[in-house]
Amino acid sequence: MSVPSILILPGDGIGPEVMKQVRRIIEWFMEHRGLEFEISEDLVGGAAYDAHGIPLHDDTMARAGNSDAVLLGAVGGPRYDNLDFSLKPERGLLRLRKEMDLFANLRPARCFDALADFSSLKKEVVAGLDIMIVRELTSGVYFGEPRGIFTEGNERVGINTQRYKESEIERVARSAFELARRRNGKVCSMEKANVMESGVLWREVVQKVHDENYTDIELGHMYADAGAMQLCRWPKQFDVILTDNLFGDLLSDCAAMLTGSLGMLPSASLGAPMKNGRPKAMYEPVHGSAPDIAGQESANPIACMLSFAMALRYSFDLGGEADRLETAVEQVLADGVRTADLLPEGDATAVSTSRMGDAVIEKLALSL
Repeated sequence: MSVPSILILPGDGIGPEVMKQVRRIIEWFMEHRGLEFEISEDLVGGAAYDAHGIPLHDDTMARAGNSDAVLLGAVGGPRYDNLDFSLKPERGLLRLRKEMDLFANLRPARCFDALADFSSLKKEVVAGLDIMIVRELTSGVYFGEPRGIFTEGNERVGINTQRYKESEIERVARSAFELARRRNGKVCSMEKANVMESGVLWREVVQKVHDENYTDIELGHMYADAGAMQLCRWPKQFDVILTDNLFGDLLSDCAAMLTGSLGMLPSASLGAPMKNGRPKAMYEPVHGSAPDIAGQESANPIACMLSFAMALRYSFDLGGEADRLETAVEQVLADGVRTADLLPEGDATAVSTSRMGDAVIEKLALSL
């Protein structure tokens, strides 16, 4: 059996800093847990534009498509704001998602006990929170045609098209129902069927998939704006939230802040199984490139570490090792170790990115 391959794309801003700590974690598992990975590294986003004049080189795209898992740091930054839209760093990320056909984006929102007081919501509202948002990732308004800025009469008009095919809704719905079977057996599907035809189709197709194959799962429907309100009112009523590309983008960032910091949230983007049975997959933190703190060694690497834990679970069937890493992170937080994003501004007790990596590795060593 061939050694599983991981392509690392550190990206821009704080991406290289947090990914450096993830490489240390991977190397620890290889040395102390006997795991084997073939690891390579390449450029994406602004880094790729600086080197090649485009946000993703064709060779990198080919390598990503042939890898068992892709780990991505973050892309973008203000120095690229004036580039043509087709050359912006984010286009590299969208190309990866589209050409790898990564249609199911899994974004967990888990509130660690040690951080329950850090949320902007009351502790009793978020303590013990553990929900999963499943976002459709390769269609919808971000990819629909026609799109662009056009001139009509004497003024410009910006157009984006919300478009979904039944098959695109069906496959992401199956992903959500399968995931719910491994969790608490509940799915809430969110759309805007009251004002959008695409929402009407979404609700009908999700219900059909449920009725034909997943009657053991409790299914509910909710308008996305009401869902956002309920996430802020009582988020623990949810288990798996299924939604489209646009609403998933918005709702997952809302859910992220329930936990206290975007620096804590990982994600997995999964596609169809490859010949080896593993799904095509890319893993990345929910946070952005944070160019304002890049190079300062103050970024929180936990979201990127937990993204690797998701890779262990979903790409390599190593759920026990994923649990080991997640437990180490939880123990570090329980000890009070904090990067700057988890403390009041200017707090002198904040640890560096590298020190947070040290702390997690120390806890992993104690698990042997």
